[in-house]
Parts: sequence; structure tokens; C-alpha cells
Amino acid sequence: MKMDVTKKASASSSDINTRGAVSSSSSEVMNGSSHTRTSPPTGEASGVPKGKRRSKYRHVAAYHSKSQHSSLSRESNAPTSFLGFRNLMVIVLVAMNLRLIIENSMKYGVLICIRCHDYRKQDVILGSMLFVIVPCQLFIAYVLELAVAGRVKETVGRKKKDKSAEDGEREQREFRTIWRFALSFHILNTLLNLAVTSYVVYYYIHHPGIGTLCEVHAIIVALKNWSYAFTNRDLREAMLNPSAESALPEIYSSCPYPRNITLGNLVYFWLAPTLVYQPVYPRSPEIRWSFVGKRMFEFTSLSIFIWLLSAQYAAPVLRNSIDKIAVMDITSIFERVMKLSTISLIIWLAGFFALFQSFLNALAEVLRFGDREFYLDWWNSSSLGMYWRSWNRPVYLFMKRHVYSPLIGRGYSPLTASTVVFLVSALLHELLVGIPTHNMIGVALVGMLFQLPLIAITAPLEKMKDPSGKVIGNSIFWVSFCVVGQPLGALLYFFAWQAKYGSVSKMTQG
Repeated sequence: MKMDVTKKASASSSDINTRGAVSSSSSEVMNGSSHTRTSPPTGEASGVPKGKRRSKYRHVAAYHSKSQHSSLSRESNAPTSFLGFRNLMVIVLVAMNLRLIIENSMKYGVLICIRCHDYRKQDVILGSMLFVIVPCQLFIAYVLELAVAGRVKETVGRKKKDKSAEDGEREQREFRTIWRFALSFHILNTLLNLAVTSYVVYYYIHHPGIGTLCEVHAIIVALKNWSYAFTNRDLREAMLNPSAESALPEIYSSCPYPRNITLGNLVYFWLAPTLVYQPVYPRSPEIRWSFVGKRMFEFTSLSIFIWLLSAQYAAPVLRNSIDKIAVMDITSIFERVMKLSTISLIIWLAGFFALFQSFLNALAEVLRFGDREFYLDWWNSSSLGMYWRSWNRPVYLFMKRHVYSPLIGRGYSPLTASTVVFLVSALLHELLVGIPTHNMIGVALVGMLFQLPLIAITAPLEKMKDPSGKVIGNSIFWVSFCVVGQPLGALLYFFAWQAKYGSVSKMTQG
């Protein structure tokens, strides 16, 4: 009987010890302890008096143990991520535009009408005729250069027979005379082409879209003719008077002057996505037709997207602005400009991608044109000057090669050369906008010339080492060009159109 009691007491003591170990182990797990214990921390081995439990939750923990800065403070050393704010801005942008879409739908309904148009049969006929006639300017330039090249061959032949100094001077005088004659015909050819096209578009093509296409084509061909004439002039000079200064690029060696004066060479230049003439261009090895198909799909889709935005969103804003401009309600005009800025910015970005990324790449692929740097990352421009050097590379390279660099070579200052470049560009912009809209009001001209002081203001910001300077310059670019400049110009030309012709759209009919 006594032995049974002893066994029960021993078993009870063992159960208590086991429960204590489990309880202590569970407590450590709950308190985040990384140590594994096989027995309870009792007695002197644990440093805690026997019978007392150790607490992990102490009220004296030092949470403020070192000096630190707030995440948004300038003094903060650790880089702060703003990914969440970026996501928020995208969500807000989507929500705001969705609200505008709903508001537009509730207020105007569906304004898109495929059957409704504002062009006449005469517009289509005359536009098609201009598209056929304008390239004839290049054919005239080709015939002229062919005649000059034949005369140069005769000069080179005589030079090989008689190398006297007197004959050399006579040849130089003859060369200058030939060039003056050729230059006069090139200028007459170019001006006549622009004058005829502008006259027909201004007085006989009513639709501004068709007129714009005709005027763009005429300006492009005129600039190509300019480049073709001056490049061949320098090629002739290099052939007649070879020297270190007149050394030609290595790429030209495969087609030296006058072997480049062929109709096929000129037709390729006419179609190539560049305004700068070269006898030889870098070529890609083959045509990727799948690439062409993708780019043309992008171009077609974006063109439809631009048309939808213009008809559904831009046209109502422009029409509702007419009475505000008529009474010079400055506050309302400013509100209209701000409302139009979002739409015009989206249309402009879509147009940029459609033209420079999709269409020009597709054209370059078909022609195997290798140099496809049609633009740089202009959206990161920290100055207006950087933007104009980046966004439209074909025009920039033309102006640099045929206007800016020759003026610098003749001793003019960079400021004078830049002023001439923007003056030429301003005149072309006024032709491009004023002629198709039948309103030469000078807004595009003044807008381009206004870029000069903005370039001077933002140029120091581009050179600053502090990133904040580049941020300020980029902000000035976006505000001046895309938020204020384009919408205000669109409003003024639309108002001038309405004052002259009345409503430009019949989308609400039918």
C-alpha cells in the first residue's frame, strides 16, 4: 500500500515537470525566442531565483537609440521610393479622365459620324494633283544637276590635259559661274513650287486636313531640294579641288560624284525618311515584313484614335470657346486652355508616336534605311534647346547641316546662327498652319520666335549639376509647350477659322 502511494507521487511529480517544460517552451516560442530548450530554466543555472518566471515584455526597451531623419527630409540618407505615389497618380489620372469621358458622353452624346465630313470633291481632286505635281520639282533639280555634272566632266578632262595655273584660275571662275547659274534655278524652282502649292491650298482647298497634307509634302520636297543642291555643290568642289579640308566621309567612297547623279538615287532620297541628302546611306540587310505590318497597324490605330479624340472631345471644347474669345473673357479663356491642354497633349503624343515611331520606322524598313534615330528622349529635356535638338531629328539635322553650320563657318556667332534657324523654322511653321487654315495671323511665327528667350532662360538649368535644376527646366518645357502653347495656338487659329467660315464641323448633323 505504501509503495503504491510512492509511485503515484513520483508519477505526479513527473507530470508536473513535463507540463512545466512544455509551458516554458511555448512561452519562448510565443515571445519570439530563437533558442530551443529541453528543460525549464529553473534554479541557479538560469540566473533566476527558483519559483520565479522570466518575462520577455519589458518596459525599458530603448526604441530611440540613435539619431534619424524623416523619410521625406532632405537630410535623410536612405533613398526613399515614391512608387506608391506614382501608382496613385496613375490611378487619379485614369479616374479623372474617366470622369471627363462620362461627362462628355452625358453632355454631348456621340458626336462621331463617319458619313459627316467637311471636304469637297474639288479638295480631293486638287490635293491629288498637287501630290503628283510637287515631286516634279525634284526631277527639274535632277535635270539641272545632270547638266552641271556634264560640264564638270568636261572641265576635269581639260584639267588633265593642261595643268597651268592660268587655266586653274579660269576653271575656278567658270565653276563659280556655273554654281551661281544652278543656284538661281534651284531657288526659282523651290520658291515656285512652294508658291503654287500655297496658292492652291489657300484659295481652292477648303478642308484644312487635306490642305495640311499638301503643304507638308511641298515643304518636305522643298527642303530635300535645298539639301540636294548644296550637297552636290560641295561634292563638285571636292572633286575639282581635292584637299584635306574638302575630304569626304568614307561612306561616300562607294558612290563618288558624279556617279550619284542618277534618277534612281534621287527617287530613293525623295522617299527616304530624311531631309539630308547623301549619295550613300547605311542600309539594313533585309526587309522584315512582319515589322512593317506591326508598325502600320500602330499607325492606323493611332490615326483612328486621334480622329476620335478630335471629333468627340477637342471639337466641342473649341466650339464652346468661341463666345469667350469674342468678348475677351480672360478667365474663361484660361479655363478653356486648361481643359483643351489635356486633350491636345494626348493627341500630340499619339501623333508623335504614330509618325516618328510607327510610320517612319515602317518606311525605313521598306527602303532598308539603316539610320532610324528619328528622335531622342525629348520627354526628359531639361531645357527648350535640348527639346528642339531631340524631338524631330530629321528637321534638326537639316537645319544644323544647311543653315547653322554654314553660318558658323562664315564667322557668325552661335546666337546669330540660332536666330536665323528659328526664323526659317518660324516661317515654315506659319506656312504649315496658316495656309491650310486660310488664316495667316502670325501665331505660329510668334510662337516659334518666342522659343529663343525660353531657350536662353532654360539653358543654365540644363548645365546645373543639381538635379533640381533639370527638374525645373523640364517643367518649364512641359508647361510652355504642351500645357499653354499648343492649346492657345489651337484656340486662336480655330477662332480665326470660325470668324471667316463659321462652323467647321457637321458632326452634329445626320
